[in-house]
Amino acid sequence: MVSSFSVPQRVLHWLMALLILFNLIFSEAMETYGRVFFGGQTPTPEQVGAANIHAYVGIAVLVLAVVRLCLRFFQGVPPEPEQEPPFLRVVAKISHWAFYALFFVMPFAGIGAYYFGNKTAAFAHAGPMKLLMWALIVAHIAGALVHHFYWKTDVLKRMTSGR
Repeated sequence: MVSSFSVPQRVLHWLMALLILFNLIFSEAMETYGRVFFGGQTPTPEQVGAANIHAYVGIAVLVLAVVRLCLRFFQGVPPEPEQEPPFLRVVAKISHWAFYALFFVMPFAGIGAYYFGNKTAAFAHAGPMKLLMWALIVAHIAGALVHHFYWKTDVLKRMTSGR
């Protein structure tokens, strides 16, 4: 049984966190592109270039998610701390797998919207999926802080410095 996340798992976690936050915070270029494109106009080269950055970051998240999932299956993950109540263990498992689902579904919806002009995919990507991703991030950070300060577990250390 592993007691901490491996260095590659930790690097992927933080790299993906940065890329996802980048795309969530700096989504204006893609939103502008979407309004222009789905409004029946032709985006300018500058708008396409700026939207490409969002698209490439999203594709990078998708690729890294594949690697991360493979590492998870081959290297394993540390067990849940004993201090965590059973109900919250279930909540943590559901939220972690919801993250993984979004790591795949969001980029594919973005690809459908940007490269194939699918308006439904654009709505889902920029609306409910984006909102769910923000909610999961807030819950994830809150959970890590509760583990560290309330239950005094090593959950935060396992994903930062290891043991």
